[in-house]
Amino acid sequence: MLLGLLGVLGLTGCGAVEVAVPPLATSAPCPSMGWPQQVAGHDRVDVTPDSPASAAWGDPAIIARCGVPAPPPTTLECLGVDDVDWVVEQLSDGQRFTTYGRDPALQVLVPNAYSPEPLVLGAFTPAARTLPATGRQCR
Repeated sequence: MLLGLLGVLGLTGCGAVEVAVPPLATSAPCPSMGWPQQVAGHDRVDVTPDSPASAAWGDPAIIARCGVPAPPPTTLECLGVDDVDWVVEQLSDGQRFTTYGRDPALQVLVPNAYSPEPLVLGAFTPAARTLPATGRQCR
């Protein structure tokens, strides 16, 4: 697999992080998502295109995107952090975490530089809890 995070991000010439806007980015509450000011001790950085449904922190960037499709039941690893469930996918250059039991879902891409990657998820608990719950939970 090529660098997994490059599928949704890259650095542009102006220093902003390029992030693919999720397909459900206009679904409530994504347009008014309350992103944290800091994640893993890093301040927010600019993203392009500018969308309230996407945010980034640090370099290499931790990326968060609200409005990805909710994952179906899966055999992938699923973990709970602060009463929010996350599906975990290993990428060649980090991990992708997608809320489970929330629709639309929140996706967080964490580069290997922030290992152990799940430790950053607590910063996204308040935002994840604003997403409508579906009743599905990790088992």
